[in-house]
Amino acid sequence: MIDAPLDVWYAWLGLAVAGAVTLGVVSGLPTAPPPDAVSAAATVDTVAAADPPATARYRIAADRVRVTTRGVSLRSGGGSAFAAFGTDSVVPVDPGGPLAGVALGDHPDAAFEEPGAFAVAVATARAERTSTRGESAVDWTAGRTLHVRHVSWGETDVTLVLVA
Repeated sequence: MIDAPLDVWYAWLGLAVAGAVTLGVVSGLPTAPPPDAVSAAATVDTVAAADPPATARYRIAADRVRVTTRGVSLRSGGGSAFAAFGTDSVVPVDPGGPLAGVALGDHPDAAFEEPGAFAVAVATARAERTSTRGESAVDWTAGRTLHVRHVSWGETDVTLVLVA
């Protein structure tokens, strides 16, 4: 038989390079599954579809969270995931803003004097957190719980989402 003997130096060099490349690819793979953004978005959609006042909390298993009016993005060592909301009544809330107390369970009249002021605060929060496709001014946050509350006061019917 006419074969290249395995003691040829370039055969061993090729095997070493192939092994190093394989090891590099395997070590670059994530060690954990990506976070579950679909369940987080489903929690928001369930509360949004319920009659107000409805509330829910979802424990986030991710390092970073970004909530917009379109959906929720989660990021961890296992990768990142996005899930869109099925409703357009979602308004993300800043933790330090006047809507945060409402998202956590306070009646809107505890933070606002009239339904019109509540409507203005909701419209402002919606405008600040609306993202366009592919580009967003919304920062990633490091929260552990997604607080969701469907609130109706005056003419305003909204689902508030707070990451805390």
